[in-house]
Amino acid sequence: MNAERGRGAVLHLLAALILVAGAMWWWRAAPREPVDDRLLDWRLTAEQLLPDSGDLQTSGTVAVTEDGHEEVAEVGGGEFLVSVVCAGEDGSRVRVSLGARETGRGLRCSGERTPEVFSVGLANELHLRVNVEKAGPVVFRYTLQRVSS
Repeated sequence: MNAERGRGAVLHLLAALILVAGAMWWWRAAPREPVDDRLLDWRLTAEQLLPDSGDLQTSGTVAVTEDGHEEVAEVGGGEFLVSVVCAGEDGSRVRVSLGARETGRGLRCSGERTPEVFSVGLANELHLRVNVEKAGPVVFRYTLQRVSS
């Protein structure tokens, strides 16, 4: 009886070891997405230029390619201050718009820059479109702050 228990324990131990080895192989064999160190640096720059503060309604930081990006945030109605900034290669630029018909504002993503701040009245949602004009990808950051009445 003890011999059967010993064999059972050994079989369970071997099965557990095979399972652990298979899980480790699967995890190590998974393809890694290449990380662009420039994007990490630009993200840090954008977050330093436009840091979070306690009274923000929402904020976001995204990498934007030539395909562009649309950010949608449900915020409720009211007056808001929108602040935007981007970081990227020398000569990179983006165009930021709040609506389909609006041509938007151009932003430089390199060199000396400060966040662009503008006020906007929103009914329910913020629709923020970002298109790379030159030398993408870039990192874009925005914050949205409710204007006190």
